Amino acid sequence: MSILFTPFKLGGIQLKNRFVFSACEDNLAAEDGSLTDNAVKKNARLAGGEVGLIISSHMAVHPSGRNVIHQPLIYTDAAIAGLKAMTEAVHEHGGRIVFQLGYSGVVHNPTRGQDPFAVNSLPEESIREVIKAFQTAAERAVKAAADGIQLHAAHGYLINQFLSPYFNLRTDNWGGSEENRFRLLREIISATRKVLPESKLLLVKLNTNDYTRTPGITPSLAVNYAKYLAELKIDGLEVSCGTTALSTWYVCRGDIPVPEVLSMFDPAARPQIEPALRKMQESVKFSEGYNVEAARMIRPVMGNIPLFAVGGWRNVDSMENAINNGDTDLISMCRPFIREPLLVRRIREGKTSASSCTSCNRCYVAIRKNIPVRCYSKGLPQ
Repeated sequence: MSILFTPFKLGGIQLKNRFVFSACEDNLAAEDGSLTDNAVKKNARLAGGEVGLIISSHMAVHPSGRNVIHQPLIYTDAAIAGLKAMTEAVHEHGGRIVFQLGYSGVVHNPTRGQDPFAVNSLPEESIREVIKAFQTAAERAVKAAADGIQLHAAHGYLINQFLSPYFNLRTDNWGGSEENRFRLLREIISATRKVLPESKLLLVKLNTNDYTRTPGITPSLAVNYAKYLAELKIDGLEVSCGTTALSTWYVCRGDIPVPEVLSMFDPAARPQIEPALRKMQESVKFSEGYNVEAARMIRPVMGNIPLFAVGGWRNVDSMENAINNGDTDLISMCRPFIREPLLVRRIREGKTSASSCTSCNRCYVAIRKNIPVRCYSKGLPQ
């Protein structure tokens, strides 16, 4: 049997295999943030396709922290019924699901009509409000029967901004040193742990490289943060990279669909933007498992805490080698599952040895176009 299909103990939960659906905005919530039937069906299909662990679409923990129009919310009790319907659908198919909790910070969709909190202007009382928002969101996740939570500390969102020397220019207790920049994440972990039963997972998604103009989080700094997280005894760490606002295409390597991206800008600005996009293409070329090198650096400080790298998994041989070599414990993917929700089952049945995802990244553009995220390899709707 392939090591990919061996059961794995993650915290107090047994996973049927080593496959993880990595969280992605899917634009399947209603504009009021409530879950739709399509969101429930999407996750049920992934579970039916035998994905071992599903990490939900990024959920906003505070009204001012939503970053796309159709992002699910978890900051009111009214959300619980819809979220519970989703978890029950996943569990009925033998799957496991954790809720990804986050706050957008400066990565913010202005259509929400509220100014977001931002790292350098946030007063102490607002920081405490954010911490409390994560705690109450975790309580709602428990009420919705989720298998746990994942704190989103990557991709330029608020926790990432506090961790990053590029974003965080504070000189008080929340910045100015590595320990102070880590403080927000430490206190969120402490607060959420108070309301999470021991049987529920507490995971973190961490940037290993911000790829900002001047250094933010780098792999060596990520190692230090990972050591702090190991000391806090989280249940698992997912490593990623890039920021959605400043280094977008480092998050999802592969093609930059230039015509589709340009369509989102004013026609007068397109002649200036197009050369920059085409120049960037070479630096974000696709490579298999592009966060594995950073995962290797982090591995020695993690002890027995499971590690999973997202980014660029396409071939079964590469996935197996990464686990056999000890580089990662779980294989975390997003775009391949957007294209093929039943991919894990097809691999198990011997029907394929690789994802058919071409990394065209039109699904990524769909997020910003506010349309449902699915495979658009043949082109986005006009």
